[in-house]
Amino acid sequence: MLHGYIPPHRFLPYLSWTEIDQLPDRENTVIVLPCGAIEQHGPHLPCSVDSVIASGVMGEALRRLPASVRAFALPPITYGKSEEHLHFPGTMTLTGTTLLSTVTEIGESVYRAGFRKLLLANGHGGQPQVLEMAARELRLRHGDFVVVPHGVSRLPSAASKQVSEQEKKLAMHAGHSETALMLALAPETVHMERAAANFPPPFPIKLLSPDGRPACAWTARDFGPSGVIGDPTSATREQGQEILDTLADSWVQALTELYQLRWLVREEPTWERGQFTGHIETAR
Repeated sequence: MLHGYIPPHRFLPYLSWTEIDQLPDRENTVIVLPCGAIEQHGPHLPCSVDSVIASGVMGEALRRLPASVRAFALPPITYGKSEEHLHFPGTMTLTGTTLLSTVTEIGESVYRAGFRKLLLANGHGGQPQVLEMAARELRLRHGDFVVVPHGVSRLPSAASKQVSEQEKKLAMHAGHSETALMLALAPETVHMERAAANFPPPFPIKLLSPDGRPACAWTARDFGPSGVIGDPTSATREQGQEILDTLADSWVQALTELYQLRWLVREEPTWERGQFTGHIETAR
């Protein structure tokens, strides 16, 4: 069914328009938009990793969420901005402009339906800037819209205690944590017999990169032909389940607090792309 990892009772498209129109407390109800990608993740993982993890983590959080906390998910955006992986077959990418327009227009639809809180739950490291731009654009247009762009895996979880110091510093793609999560969420798609470690060379300018991560722009192919940037070889399903459990619990807390949040409302006339007119402060 269309809801995938999302619990059916938390999946907004399963409601009719009249049911949505009659929802109580729409202005505080949190709408979750998982944002993923379809891109290579090495020989051992499927190209759907980022979309699976974004939907899987948020789906588990919504399953655990108390009924008193009003939140619904939309179908995920499964295509992202993935140009850094274009050297590998299976990578499907949107341009940054297309993704920006897509997220902004979905956000407009969320607002038009009467909702005032939107979480952009991002599963792909190559597009947070685009989602941040979309969130700012929507806030400029609507002074009562709370739009939160945030990485799905960037809340407290068990991931950090499972990996080596090298993995913490240099892993960026298809490494331990992503592999473990996929073993928990979609084990039939993982081929551990193909897993192999691969790290980039530490970036030599300490002032620009204290931990050694590349401070310059990069593509996955810059670091070798496997597409892996990290060490997936020791990942297990049990570790993935632990990461999933702890991440989901963190998101339960975050969603609860976002539902309870009462944020600033800006009542002045707004700004919008294409019109560039709006309120200007004056010295009084």
